[in-house]
Amino acid sequence: MVPVLLSLSLFHLGLWASGLILVLGFFKLACLLLRRQKLARAMDCFPGPTTHWLFGHALEIQQTGSLDKAVSWAHQFPYAHPLWLGPFLGFLNIYEPDYVKAVYSRGDPKASDVYDFFLQWIGKGLLLLEGPKWFQHRKLLIPAFHHDVLKPYVAVFVDSTRIMLDKWEKKSREDKCFDIFCDVGHMALDTLMKCTFGRGDSGLSHRDNSYYLAVSDLTLLMQQRIDSFQYHNDFIYWLTPHGRRFLRACQVAHDHTDQVIRERKAALQDEKEQEKIQKRRHLDFLDILLGAWDENGSKLSDEDLRAEVDTFMFAGHDTTTSGICWFLYCMARYPEHQDRCREEIREILGDRDTVQWDDLGKMTYLTMCIKESFRLYPPVPQVYRQLSKPVNFVDGRSLPAGSLISLHIYALHRNGNVWSDPEVFDPLRFTSENTAGRHPFAFIPFSAGPRNCIGQQFAMNEVKVVTALCLLRFELSLDPLQPPIKMPQLILRSKNGFHLHLKPLGPGSGMQLHRE
Repeated sequence: MVPVLLSLSLFHLGLWASGLILVLGFFKLACLLLRRQKLARAMDCFPGPTTHWLFGHALEIQQTGSLDKAVSWAHQFPYAHPLWLGPFLGFLNIYEPDYVKAVYSRGDPKASDVYDFFLQWIGKGLLLLEGPKWFQHRKLLIPAFHHDVLKPYVAVFVDSTRIMLDKWEKKSREDKCFDIFCDVGHMALDTLMKCTFGRGDSGLSHRDNSYYLAVSDLTLLMQQRIDSFQYHNDFIYWLTPHGRRFLRACQVAHDHTDQVIRERKAALQDEKEQEKIQKRRHLDFLDILLGAWDENGSKLSDEDLRAEVDTFMFAGHDTTTSGICWFLYCMARYPEHQDRCREEIREILGDRDTVQWDDLGKMTYLTMCIKESFRLYPPVPQVYRQLSKPVNFVDGRSLPAGSLISLHIYALHRNGNVWSDPEVFDPLRFTSENTAGRHPFAFIPFSAGPRNCIGQQFAMNEVKVVTALCLLRFELSLDPLQPPIKMPQLILRSKNGFHLHLKPLGPGSGMQLHRE
């Protein structure tokens, strides 16, 4: 009798559980449908490309050539158009300077529908924070990017670049093209490890390499999740092989950051270690974070520390790698500009064989070429916001609060209504005369407005030092059989790498690099 009653009770419990799951499922579906209706109604006055009832525009976005598709849509639909990632997630995709100004001059929060995917990895650092806490963190972090702090980093950039160029010297002896992406990525990580954690000059350890691989994995998985609507639900995603792989990579990244923070905190308790830190030729990012206090005497918690360090490592590593690789590709593709940059660098350095802080402001033509490379190949091709209040656009159309915005930087930078001959590589666009009359929101490789990239000067300094030393050491040319295939992966990468031929420039030209 008891087993029968038990089985009946379990049966009824199962029915109740199934019924509850169905009710919750229908409730969730109803909420999603209502939200889709609200988003679609908000964008009624914006025509756009044909939308698949289930996938939205996700299929076109996932295909090779999706960035060029975005540019063609921008030609077809001036100002903006709806962009659907699956059936329920809809953005107004903007790529016109006045539209960008209307949204990005205000400081609206990041779109949680996209950026919440980052939480498991980088936590609530400056990238994801909003409101008073974002302002507090921004204020605490500003001293880390003061020019007095950035100045000694130039020697760090030189050291890390030298290690990479020595590798390339050996590879170039085979007189074959090779992919530079991984080497640039390791160099950028080596630089960040020294600037963030005060790593020594011995290069990356095995643990650091594991961290590099984990970060590469995470960026790939993040882009796949954003583009695949079936992965948007957390519960479903964590059950998939992709989700479990993401969690494993997060654990590697977190373990690495946590260990470094613990080691530094322990070192600060030791007087001898404190003396060593004070005698170092530069303060690193972690030193500044650990010593940061706000006006109320509050310090960053351990959780906040990890979030800011992970955010800085993510934002400063992959973006710089992308920017440097696409710039070197442009130099190889346009040898006349490569020669002119090299000539300028030689004139600035004279008999010296390394770059110093005061040289950076003199690299006028190199800077214009870097900016033109960033225009054609922005390291971060697309960013997202959620409107905290209604916005009125210059053409009379508007969007209500709660609407989602996608700023397509790649399409903005190739907008034919903004740039003449947008597909042509022309550094002279960035002379002082040509920039004077340009819309301030026409060129925004580091985003724009109050939430722009806090580390953009750090990034520009690093790109200048690395690219100048590369051009001094090697003559670059393309591999005609393996042109790069553009692929957005949070950053703008190449699906097949960056295959270049590097010809060493002889020691007689004064091109050898040494430590200062």
